[in-house]
Amino acid sequence: MAKHKRRKLTHDHHVLVGTLLAGLPGVLVAMGFLWLGEGESAKMQWTFSLLVIGCWLGFSFSVQNRVVRSLQTMANLLSAVREGDFSIRARGASREDAHGDVMTEINSLGSILRAQRLGAIEATALLRTVMEEIDVAIFAFDSDGVLRLVNRSGQELLAASAEKILGRSAQEIGLGECIEGPPTGVLQHTKFPGGSGRWGMRRTQFREGGLPHEMVVVADLSEALREEEIKAWQRLVRVLGHELNNSLAPIKSIAGTLDSTLRRPLDERASDWEEDMQSGLKIIANRAEGLSRFLHAYSRLAKLPKPQRTPCEIRPLIHQVAQLEIRQKVKIIDGPEVVLSCDGAQLEQVLINLIKNAVDANLEADQPDDSSEPPMPPPSTGEVSLSWEASDKAVTFRVADEGHGIGKATSLFVPFFTTKPSGSGIGLVLCRQIAENHGGTLELENRTDRTGCVAILSLPQ
Repeated sequence: MAKHKRRKLTHDHHVLVGTLLAGLPGVLVAMGFLWLGEGESAKMQWTFSLLVIGCWLGFSFSVQNRVVRSLQTMANLLSAVREGDFSIRARGASREDAHGDVMTEINSLGSILRAQRLGAIEATALLRTVMEEIDVAIFAFDSDGVLRLVNRSGQELLAASAEKILGRSAQEIGLGECIEGPPTGVLQHTKFPGGSGRWGMRRTQFREGGLPHEMVVVADLSEALREEEIKAWQRLVRVLGHELNNSLAPIKSIAGTLDSTLRRPLDERASDWEEDMQSGLKIIANRAEGLSRFLHAYSRLAKLPKPQRTPCEIRPLIHQVAQLEIRQKVKIIDGPEVVLSCDGAQLEQVLINLIKNAVDANLEADQPDDSSEPPMPPPSTGEVSLSWEASDKAVTFRVADEGHGIGKATSLFVPFFTTKPSGSGIGLVLCRQIAENHGGTLELENRTDRTGCVAILSLPQ
């Protein structure tokens, strides 16, 4: 015969048993005096016995009921909090006893949770309002690539209501490229059911319920790109117009003067008219050559090829570049052995330009103030140094000179801006474009230890 599993006493039964055991010694003593004493009638003995036992049982059950009802009240309050009802409060909550202290803490917990829920509701309402009013399409997909959330702009982009597209996969609604491709970029296809143009996409991950989800943001870039294109064309036309006017105005003036000279009879011309003709034609030829040089420089800037990355040893490249400068010896500050994935030819071109600018800055600083004398530039007393250092993320090159330093820092990277008489104004622009094509940066700043400038080229590893 199977043994029955012993049933454990509940908490209220433990309270009742404990109360009964607490009063049992007194009851036994009273029963002993009552029934063992002499001179008491049987009626009185039974009456007092029932009174003692009744009070004993009554007070025991009262204690049990009070403890159980307090615990039930606490359970009901916590259940209401768990269900999200924070309006119920416990009565008799005070700090005067332990029971009131517990009730006070439960009431405080309800108030705090109520304030937090109101804040979460308001934040959610604000988020939903922003998502509905923003002009960017937002899509949220679960771990299986099924659409779970879409805003108004997303519905307009796909030309479908939320009821029709929610619960469908990214491939079914035409956003498979957004889920499977890189996290950022410009979408290859330019036409959606709700509109056409150029679209920028960004994908991020978030978690809900412990499961990974994908959020895709699609923005129309057409208007912004059109504005930037218009600004670029305006800058280009302004620069081209300035250069063309600088060349065509003197050409037109000199051509008019030469034409009027040729129209005169031979006896009315000046004795040196042939020299004037030669001088005018020479000026026209020089201005035409300058204009051709400007257009060639612009062509170089506009046709810069993409970098062809290959492993490149930095130390041999540094020494090779330094030997190409013959006007001044370049001091090489030795750095670590580094192999950088880059376009070696383009990196070499950048360093050549930076060293050339540094030497030019030193030579300009050594020129005498009297511009009436045109002597050849004397050997520079300033020093040009080239150094490099490597970290886990980037390789940094520094080209420092001891010239006058940077004057117009805001115009350094403006195309065709130059302070040199024979400069084209594209050297630094070309260098910065090469650096940015490699994902790096190029900065110029004045030295703090002495006069001069330092060019800082940083390329990622």
